[in-house]
Amino acid sequence: MADRVLVIGSGGREHALAWKLAQSPHLKQVLVAPGNAGTANNGKISNSVISVSDHAALSTYCKDQKIGLVVIGPEVPLAAGIVDDLAAAGVRCFGPTAKAAQLESSKSFSKAFLDRHGIPTARWKAFTNEEEACTFITSAPFPALVVKASGLAAGKGVIVAANKEEACRAVHEIMRDKTFGAAGETIVCLCFTDGITVAPMPPAQDHKRLMDGDQGPNTGGMGAYCPAPQLSQDLLLKIRNSILQKTIDGMRKEGIPYIGVLYAGLMLTKDGPKVLEFNCRFGDPECQVILPLLKSDLYEVMQATIDKKLSNCIPVWFEDRAAVTVVMASEGYPGNYAKGLEITGFSQAKEQGLEVFHAGTTLKDGKVVTSGGRVLTVTAIKKDLTSALEHANKGVEIIRFKGAIYRKDIGYRAIAFLKQSRGLTYKDSGVDIAAGNTLVQKIKPLAAATSRSGCNAELGGFAGLFDIKEAGYKDPILVSGTDGVGTKLKIAQLCNKHNAIGQDLVAMCVNDILAQGAEPLFFLDYFACGKLDVRMAQTIIAGIAEACKLAGCALLGGETAEMPGMYPPGEYDLGGFAVGAVERGQMLPQLDKITDGDVVLGIASSGIHSNGFSLVRKIVEKSSLDFSSPSVGDCPEQTLGEQLLTPTKIYSKILLPVLRSGDVKAYAHITGGGLLENIPRVLPASVGVVLDALHWKMPSIFSWLQREGNLSEEEMARTFNCGIGAVLIVQKELAGKVLSDIRKHEEAWLIGKVVHHQAGSAHVEVKNLLQALQANRLQSFHSKQIKLKPCKTRVGVLISGTGTNMEALIAIVVISNKADAEGLKKAERDGIPTKVISHKDYSNRIEFDSAVDQVLSEFSVELICLAGFMRILSGPFVSKWEGKILNIHPSLLPSFKGSNAHKLVLEAGVRVTGCTVHFVAEEVDAGAIIFQEAVPVQIGDTEKTLSERVKGAEHKAFPAAMQLVASGAVQLGRDGKLCWNLEKHN
Repeated sequence: MADRVLVIGSGGREHALAWKLAQSPHLKQVLVAPGNAGTANNGKISNSVISVSDHAALSTYCKDQKIGLVVIGPEVPLAAGIVDDLAAAGVRCFGPTAKAAQLESSKSFSKAFLDRHGIPTARWKAFTNEEEACTFITSAPFPALVVKASGLAAGKGVIVAANKEEACRAVHEIMRDKTFGAAGETIVCLCFTDGITVAPMPPAQDHKRLMDGDQGPNTGGMGAYCPAPQLSQDLLLKIRNSILQKTIDGMRKEGIPYIGVLYAGLMLTKDGPKVLEFNCRFGDPECQVILPLLKSDLYEVMQATIDKKLSNCIPVWFEDRAAVTVVMASEGYPGNYAKGLEITGFSQAKEQGLEVFHAGTTLKDGKVVTSGGRVLTVTAIKKDLTSALEHANKGVEIIRFKGAIYRKDIGYRAIAFLKQSRGLTYKDSGVDIAAGNTLVQKIKPLAAATSRSGCNAELGGFAGLFDIKEAGYKDPILVSGTDGVGTKLKIAQLCNKHNAIGQDLVAMCVNDILAQGAEPLFFLDYFACGKLDVRMAQTIIAGIAEACKLAGCALLGGETAEMPGMYPPGEYDLGGFAVGAVERGQMLPQLDKITDGDVVLGIASSGIHSNGFSLVRKIVEKSSLDFSSPSVGDCPEQTLGEQLLTPTKIYSKILLPVLRSGDVKAYAHITGGGLLENIPRVLPASVGVVLDALHWKMPSIFSWLQREGNLSEEEMARTFNCGIGAVLIVQKELAGKVLSDIRKHEEAWLIGKVVHHQAGSAHVEVKNLLQALQANRLQSFHSKQIKLKPCKTRVGVLISGTGTNMEALIAIVVISNKADAEGLKKAERDGIPTKVISHKDYSNRIEFDSAVDQVLSEFSVELICLAGFMRILSGPFVSKWEGKILNIHPSLLPSFKGSNAHKLVLEAGVRVTGCTVHFVAEEVDAGAIIFQEAVPVQIGDTEKTLSERVKGAEHKAFPAAMQLVASGAVQLGRDGKLCWNLEKHN
């Protein structure tokens, strides 16, 4: 990880950020620009004089000083596009882009956004004319008492007036007197967000008025406390889902992903919380009470946020502590005030266990003096709010400077609230019976819509009834199955998409009982959560009900379990139970009838279905994608998350007529354990099956997973369905008829045969699986729809012939030394600029290489890839581009160097070869190895067949190596050896 961080800003917020970041063991230095007296030479923390308004100079500084992360504190640089400019220069930043920061910088944008996405906010109207605004205030049919200026006003741009007269005076000050300059701000809820996941912080409350009792003029904030006890767990969950998550989802849908900290200023009304405003950064002084309660490493949380992996690094908070901070301001604030007054008492405050965060301070002649309106904050952390306030008030008496003003009642509303006598209720413990009853009423009609013969699907009783005789059965055997959805739920929760997960639950159960030939009759669900979100639960159960209709079974009942402390906020688990029936003479499998010579029919899956998602999530985590990236298939309008959440197919109605026909000997649901583990469950021990993966359509998601995870054929076949959701065993002569019946409703293929099982061998053999996966190569490295995480690296490709490996790369120019090179035509077809530079036109290699170098410079190439370039590069050229030229060799170097690698491999009789991507050195095939891909040498191979197999490996290895170099994960060291940047690699 980076060992140096730069914090932008000079206030108490920035001092608190630097203080918390400095606690990370990953960091050796935290720089603050411009900083204050508190951040000057304070342990790991020191100030920097770099100008933060000159983004180009700042970018250069960050690179020169090896700054691994820039954290932006105040709002003005964010609105000015500092994140956009630094990120474009390759500097990692924590904070939203300028477009995303409009949520704060433009109040009119923010309000219109809230309206567009149905996020609760106060009624509003924008004005540019003072008289019209005052007329609206006096005549509005509701108390229009909150006055805001559209723009930035350093936390003071919102006036909550006591009456209409005060509101009109605020309009006058903002519009006529320009009180807030070019701009015109009671509970606050902040969250970390990576654009997908929101991780709420404990709620806080600041105090804007200057004097005790909320009297006096508006300020940037005179103190704050955290957590705010006025917000119940119910209310916090509502704020998380209906405001914070909804805002992040809305920004992403509008193409403006929001990454960083989102601050929501809320007013608690009888109609629920409503958004007063958004800020695009930590509040000040809220930051000084929130960060002391953070148990996690702030640096790790920020890195995970930038990498869109916040779900893997949800911050943990101290739950047995409270914090209060009191602002000490200069006499005359928020108007004119004196500067240069000496401040004392820091060492005594430290001895008392207080944290003093500097704001308007500077060093003069070795002394700390005042330099701003809000001078510093004194923060106390104790076991409860009352103790924390008492301790903070002692602190402001210890810190001294002439004319200091401060409040002594920070948190008084919370303390009054806590002193109210309130008996405990079941709801206080986290269980809301009323919410559960509301949910039952909402889902009753959903269940009723699934009624069928034998059942009316009425909810609310102690048990459900089913009349199997009414369902038409004469001599039935009851069949039951139970299952869950597994960690696919994690992706649904991360993507906040819950509508289809119910189908997965039903499908996993009803598809299982089909293995006995059973028709699903009724279904029961189990929904467990830590805190019941009625809307989310209703969405999930609506999906279950729709799936029951697809399966032809009734949703007969279920259980909703609210268990505080068992599940984190927003998380839940599902269980399902299906009961079906089959007439005694139609039960499957017919083990005694399955014999050598029967055939295997495969029925298409919709994708991964509901198994293997722990591995899927690990692969996505290590890949260059995240769940909001475009999908890896042919549906660019889908995100990867949506693609992975494609629901499991339900086969009941499609297959029941076929299963009852007597033509099918066995059915297997390809669930956990994949092809290898599930088919043997319906076979007698004397037989096995041989499948050919080239005989069915392989969904692109499996090709991507195999490549990104570097999974073996066995791992793929044992973990995933690989495109086959179910298989049937039928007599060979009946295969055509059965296939014809199935294909009226679903894709199906003849995929294999039943064979005699040899003792000691596997019951299932899948031929050509790797070939089928590679044949469906829609890889992330060259898909035009997929965005790579590193900044766009400009790649130039040098070729002499077909340029086969070029197909796997994204290039900005292709240069050939031969005018008739086939690779030039390929580049032109793809719209890539080409250039022919014949080596015959130059007297020596250096002159030729110089001409190539000139073209590379014209296109601002940063990385060179040699794709079948049949020229030996000169020493000066290699030296200039050292660590920036990649070549691929068709063997596993250092073995079999030179131009006849395949011939040498066959002559040596080795059983494994492959390809090697390496940095180019002056000595041929001698540069540092970046990436290798192995392939088997098969009996009977010729140079041609071996070459074709190795080319397949080259198509994977070259872009993988280029990704490593372009992202900075690897680089060439001064000693000519490979250097790994483990942070970027992982």
